[in-house]
Amino acid sequence: MLLTLFVRPERVGNLEQPEYLAVQPAVPVTKFMDVYGNMVGRITAPAGQIKLFYDNVCRDNGDLEPWAYGMPQHPISELPANVMPFLLASRYCEVDRMTEIAWGLFGQTMPGWPRAQAICDWVHANVKFGYEFARPTKTAYDTYIERTGVCRDLNHLAVTLLRAMNIPARYSTGYLGDIGVPICPSPMDFSACLEVYLGGCWWVMDARHNVRRIGRIMMAHGRDAADVALTTSFGMSTLEKFKVWTDELK
Repeated sequence: MLLTLFVRPERVGNLEQPEYLAVQPAVPVTKFMDVYGNMVGRITAPAGQIKLFYDNVCRDNGDLEPWAYGMPQHPISELPANVMPFLLASRYCEVDRMTEIAWGLFGQTMPGWPRAQAICDWVHANVKFGYEFARPTKTAYDTYIERTGVCRDLNHLAVTLLRAMNIPARYSTGYLGDIGVPICPSPMDFSACLEVYLGGCWWVMDARHNVRRIGRIMMAHGRDAADVALTTSFGMSTLEKFKVWTDELK
């Protein structure tokens, strides 16, 4: 099994304890960094039931996420080589299939930040969120047609539309508690978002919530959800229980 259950290396210095992934029954956990700079654990799982547990405290400055307001869009010829893959189609983001749709919807918007925000605004307004709409094979195009989805689906659609408009975008996942916002009655979960490359930097955006948040803790980013799956099993497995907590400590 591959386990993407650690925080991004940029946040390791904010943790109060060294990262430790407990596995029951105990098996060795080998860690490596993938091609996107995410920390991944690797185990050989024994037959039968297995339990994975991770807990930590991460310090945060309590500020709203940085805003990309006014940031310009780069001509493709000026993009760094390591950014180029985030313009391409991927497993859940059918850029080629949605290019004409994207230009029809957003071709009249101003390039750069206004266009990126217009795309997130549109997805947020036009796709209904609900856990009952989730399925593992759902793509950005499916979400566009069905107009329903979970946070993963909304952000896949926004990523695809951004790439179709020549704005590099990557899919990200992490912890997001109800800090500075009304408490959500739904069970806590890992939360998907996206990042756009504007003005020489990556900026967080979120088509699901569509507001700047406090205390988001990134775990991983990649082309889409296939690159940042929490667990990848090479063999049959069944998820029996799943619990996440992200609480504010004062």
